[in-house]
Amino acid sequence: MTESHSDTIRENYDRLAEEYARRVFDELAHKPADRALLDRFADSTAGRGAVCDLGCGPGHVARYLHEAGADAFGLDLSPQMLAQARRLNPHLLFVQGDMTALPLADASLAGVTAFYAIVNLPPSIHPTAFREIARVLQPGGLVLLAFHMGNEQLDVKELMGLPITMGFHLLDPAKISAGLAETGLQIEDVVTREPYAPDVEYQSRRAYVFARKPLRPPNPS
Repeated sequence: MTESHSDTIRENYDRLAEEYARRVFDELAHKPADRALLDRFADSTAGRGAVCDLGCGPGHVARYLHEAGADAFGLDLSPQMLAQARRLNPHLLFVQGDMTALPLADASLAGVTAFYAIVNLPPSIHPTAFREIARVLQPGGLVLLAFHMGNEQLDVKELMGLPITMGFHLLDPAKISAGLAETGLQIEDVVTREPYAPDVEYQSRRAYVFARKPLRPPNPS
């Protein structure tokens, strides 16, 4: 990620961190479809090694995965968001990092989740992030990527009552799947759903892409 994009995202989520944690930490209690997908991910990765929730925010996804049996930890760009995650989940590991240059070893993870972690990235940066995800996955490793569906950028000036200066990208599942496939990941499933009630979440359609790193690299012949 360019330094300007990285700084913008970090500064905005530092500003939002406390209110974001207050509003979002318990959201999975109201989202049965999301819980079912995370259960599926946890079942597929349990006992195979560590899994990382990218853009972990206050740590609610990492916590859910941990409670579902996964060896989960979180990674986020924002120091203040990480402070909230550690406060709310003192038994879990959270590390600072940029998803376009992950501070993780090659083939070190059994799985990666990224719930809305790419929506603030310009689409031109997605290939770099997807290559990093593929790099850190073990052969057979699984990724579950969630995002808002659409084909536009929303220039939001306020979020949760606080001023922000970030764009939010609504994304096409076919394009995201193609981008993941270009790194060598194999698309296993694409799930979409309509939004829950307005008091639960922003009113956008949601997409969830499961992709897996092959056990063997493709044969060039």
